[in-house]
Amino acid sequence: MALLAVGVSHRTAPVELREQLAVPGERLPALLAAMRAQLGADEVAMLSTCNRTEVYLSLPDGDVPPGEQARRVVEWLAVQQRVAGERLQAALYAHDGDEAVRHMMRVASGLDSLVLGEPQVFGQMKDAYAVAHQAGTVGKSLERCFQQVFAVAKKVRTETAIGANPVSVAFAAVSLAKHLFSDIGDTRALLIGAGEMIELVARHLAENGVRSLTVANRTLERAHALADRHAGRAITMDEIPYALEQADMVISCTAAQVPVLGKGAVERALKRRRHRPLFLVDLAVPRDIEPEVAELDDVYLYTVDDLQGVIDSNVKAREAAAREAEAIVAERSAQFRVQQREQGAAETLRLVRARVEALRAAELEKAQAEIARGGDPAEVMQRMSRALVNKLLHDPSVVLRQAAADGREDLLEFARALFAVGDDGSSPPGGDA
Repeated sequence: MALLAVGVSHRTAPVELREQLAVPGERLPALLAAMRAQLGADEVAMLSTCNRTEVYLSLPDGDVPPGEQARRVVEWLAVQQRVAGERLQAALYAHDGDEAVRHMMRVASGLDSLVLGEPQVFGQMKDAYAVAHQAGTVGKSLERCFQQVFAVAKKVRTETAIGANPVSVAFAAVSLAKHLFSDIGDTRALLIGAGEMIELVARHLAENGVRSLTVANRTLERAHALADRHAGRAITMDEIPYALEQADMVISCTAAQVPVLGKGAVERALKRRRHRPLFLVDLAVPRDIEPEVAELDDVYLYTVDDLQGVIDSNVKAREAAAREAEAIVAERSAQFRVQQREQGAAETLRLVRARVEALRAAELEKAQAEIARGGDPAEVMQRMSRALVNKLLHDPSVVLRQAAADGREDLLEFARALFAVGDDGSSPPGGDA
């Protein structure tokens, strides 16, 4: 079995190229089946996310070098996804054998993610395996590989702090909210803006089960697009004062050059809220929320600078945890390499045992027939044992004589070790008598 991992990621390809390579979930099973058939792979799986597209293949052992196999994958993907082959080749990376396994372990553990240690990729890797398994394109080789990858990712999550601390502003804002509210699932969130940062905030809030989500934006259409993705509602900027009355938290990030939320609007909302506390996070630069809002009672206002200090310390903590994670990956990938070699030995032993068993059965059948015809059992057993030994040693003897003629002392030494004999023909210490 030859394992190959080929792909592009945020480290090698711009978002425009990654978008072209992304494969919708409903199309993936058919693509996997076609890839296996047309590329001559025994098994195949694909991971396709916003940050990476990777193909994992188990290929028959042969004369085709890994680099050539990778080139074939690239050409095939380029045609399927209508991407310029030269552009895809420039962004490509390929790993084979042990390095492919190690790469998969690092990906699943969040060590190769845009945000170090992010947990979503572990679930995405499990989904990729599940889809391939359902499509029938995963067999014993990738099965063993994926199970080891999942075990390592789980070990990294449980034995290191790589995912314990937020390292993105959006995640940090939501994490802060989780600390301030006893049950974030019972809170109402008002998001101001509809850009990438607010999109991340909305996703984190939705994943944490926030009770309701309202998105306010100057362009109502963009607000609707974002709100609809997270079962929320969209409003215009003019409706913010009314939305403030119901919100428990407000997170804002727009491109406005002047504040979009002033002290007066917040003060009026607090009166109608009967001074129920309000949590606000201003992620914008320039700021969206007037600094004077922090002077109001029952208001907790945080800026991006307040979060950045937490993030910086958390990045250092994650980097330290990442070193521990890398050690786990190195150890487990080495163990998997040994297991794979043992699997190879097991298959060879099975074939050898089957051949020896066939020879034994044939000689036994002859001996039983001779005894049935009246032959002396002792003489028959003697002939059977000599014949069996001669047949077992015939092919090894031919190979060893040729090895001696060719000066292959390494094969002769290997034979002595294999049959556990010393130079004088005796068994070495500790061997069977």
